[in-house]
Amino acid sequence: MISTVTTTTVTTVTTATVAVIAGLSLLAIILLLGLLISKEVVSAGETPRLQALSRALNVAIIPLLLGFVLIAAVKVIEVLH
Repeated sequence: MISTVTTTTVTTVTTATVAVIAGLSLLAIILLLGLLISKEVVSAGETPRLQALSRALNVAIIPLLLGFVLIAAVKVIEVLH
């Protein structure tokens, strides 16, 4: 009885965790796309303030880009197995 409850609990928690991770991955990719679009629009401006904003957007873009690479690598590994 206890092993059945434990197995069911582990399965439920694992399934919920995978769903949360998938949702967060999608959110991170959408945020990355939005920031990249914003950077392109802002970098077209010639004022010093817009140029500074363009450089400041890198603070958010670089970690999200690394996260995207990690997500893509995990998905490729899943497909290959």
